[in-house]
Amino acid sequence: MSDDKVQDKETGRGRSVYRWLYAGLLAILLILGGTVLGRMDTVARLLGVAQQPGAARLADEKAAKARETFQETTANLGADGVALAGLSIPTGADGYFAPPLESEMPSKQDGESIRRGREIFLNPGANATDYVGNSLACANCHLDAGRRANAAPMWAAAGLYPKYRGKNDQINTMEDRINGCFTYSMNAPQSPSGGPPPAGDQIYKDLESYFHWLATGAPNRTKLPGQGFPSLDEPADGYDRTRGQAVFAQRCALCHGENGEGRQDINGRYAFPPLWGPDSYNWGAGMHRVNTAAGFIYANMPLGQPFSLTVQEAWDVAAYINSHERPPDPRQPAQGLSVTEADAQFHQHKGYYGDTLDGTVVGVGVGADPSGTPSATGIVVPEQ
Repeated sequence: MSDDKVQDKETGRGRSVYRWLYAGLLAILLILGGTVLGRMDTVARLLGVAQQPGAARLADEKAAKARETFQETTANLGADGVALAGLSIPTGADGYFAPPLESEMPSKQDGESIRRGREIFLNPGANATDYVGNSLACANCHLDAGRRANAAPMWAAAGLYPKYRGKNDQINTMEDRINGCFTYSMNAPQSPSGGPPPAGDQIYKDLESYFHWLATGAPNRTKLPGQGFPSLDEPADGYDRTRGQAVFAQRCALCHGENGEGRQDINGRYAFPPLWGPDSYNWGAGMHRVNTAAGFIYANMPLGQPFSLTVQEAWDVAAYINSHERPPDPRQPAQGLSVTEADAQFHQHKGYYGDTLDGTVVGVGVGADPSGTPSATGIVVPEQ
């Protein structure tokens, strides 16, 4: 055998070794996704961007002290010399509301309902199976189990309902709002039951119990800092899905897959959610709006690296993600509308619904098979 052939053979072996090493690394990440990634900052540590342990510990201690002070003050309300003026809002080192700790969980029936609500929130595919038609969890967008500021925390939302919503042009209770999340974000029309939980279902009660517990100590009917996702002005250069494709490949594909299909752990559950296709949110979900997705991405992604993308990058990658097909907007077939008619009635906002991209009308939708849909893991569980 010639020296050139020997060298080619050895080079090929070397490349194979590197491929296996990369594959092994990815496998380790996915295994961790199903077992170790119960902490939000685990991913950050793997990526080398986590806070120093001392800083994180000090922040936790400050939040815990704020909660302790709040509990002591509320316990003494009504006693001689104790007035409401001494009641303070529990605030963390970051300046945002500090939600309650595990030690503040009520006992007996109230606590049981709160815990059930948290489990539904983290893994609706397993705990509200009949009403989920994709592979997402509430905690995929409401990070840290609904606790994280700028990721639509539930402690900020709980005290704002009932309120008017333009999406359905009526006053919504929190149950109405959750119903909408099941319908659109959880793609309930393609679930085993064919729709969201019925009115008054225990699922609503448990989720509301969890949300209101998270808001313990937060002022009612007040827009708190960190509520929702940041609202970003559209960049001067607009948004561009082609630029966004490059951002996605560099900053998102490692976790969400090259084709946005998500990553599954060794149990077949999604450790990182699919961003388009049949297992993602449908065309009626708020996240399909480019501006909404841009705000979420800017403040929270890549996981463990908040505010690391530029505003332009956030808009562009949101445009790329939301230029792909996903399950249809359920209002379109339910009302016998064409995509063009649904676009005119429901989609007058930033996005591609109803547009023609690469010769195809966007918004026709793709079908889902909930019977073959693996549950999400809800990996964003905070350590208590």
